[in-house]
Amino acid sequence: MATETKKTTAKKAATTVKKAAPATKKTTATKTTKTAAAKKTTATVATPKLNNAVYATGKRKDSVARVYLMPGKGNIVINNKPMVEYFRRPVLQMILNQPFAVTKREGAYDAFVMVMGGGLSGQAGAVKHGISKALEKNEPDLRGALKAAGFLTRDSRVVERKHYGFRKARRSTQFSKR
Repeated sequence: MATETKKTTAKKAATTVKKAAPATKKTTATKTTKTAAAKKTTATVATPKLNNAVYATGKRKDSVARVYLMPGKGNIVINNKPMVEYFRRPVLQMILNQPFAVTKREGAYDAFVMVMGGGLSGQAGAVKHGISKALEKNEPDLRGALKAAGFLTRDSRVVERKHYGFRKARRSTQFSKR
């Protein structure tokens, strides 16, 4: 008799699990449709026709940015996302707008950027370097202002390699007197 009650309890538990499973499937289905809709909205940012664009490459740390600059309204698209969506920190957004502010060209150009490698800070520096080089290519008389601000110089500081016998590049193991 005790074995029968165990079997019925196991059957009841199995039926409850079966009833709960379809509910989780419904929630995952709605999540996938939401992400698909989000992907569709980012895809609407559309790649511009780069026929009359000026191209430049910017670098910083391990990041490389390919910048296409064309006359426009001041829109900056990075990896098919608007600048505000890709670089959410205001400091990074300010770094990207510095070349336009120094040359007084806010809202005069659209930038289409493809950046890869490194972290967000290095990527922002690479995009700034690329925008500066593209502005200088498009309008050579802006070179003086960009050079004085230091935007045309590639910041060559990179992370030092780890050395043998050390924990990090220069960090040694802790010394024990006893």
